[in-house]
Amino acid sequence: FLLFSLPAFADVTGVVVGFADGDTVTVIEADKTQNKVRLAGIDAPEKAQSFGQRAKQRMSTLVFGKEVRLEGDKRDRYGRTVAKVWVSPSDCQRCTKTLDAGLAMLTSGLVWHYKKYQNEQSPEDRERYAFAENEARSKRAGLWSEANPIPPWDWRKSRRSVYR
Repeated sequence: FLLFSLPAFADVTGVVVGFADGDTVTVIEADKTQNKVRLAGIDAPEKAQSFGQRAKQRMSTLVFGKEVRLEGDKRDRYGRTVAKVWVSPSDCQRCTKTLDAGLAMLTSGLVWHYKKYQNEQSPEDRERYAFAENEARSKRAGLWSEANPIPPWDWRKSRRSVYR
């Protein structure tokens, strides 16, 4: 039984060929499969929100055109893979993939730690992500420079009620 379960949890590598926003990228895997990936543990401002475009630009700088390793096997309700995205640091392309792109986005102050799903994270990741968000807040980095940044989940909810 265990042998049949292992492939579902194996890491996948591929190249990032596109991105929708600050938390969703498109990866082409070695077998040419195209995979939409939602970064686990973070939620980026929507493109129409303050810092939405900046988050998208930062994600592009971190991963676009680069080989990444995906860690995770969950699918969201839209069919996207939910995974941690690992990439080589930009200052060392020959290095192994040691940079957690989601954590880097949190450190930049351009995304929220998506606490709604924090129980799906390991205790270590939960702690790292919460710490990174708190540090960015205390430094007033990125979206935390605004007095009252609106979390994307609240922004989306307010937009849904407008169209009902």
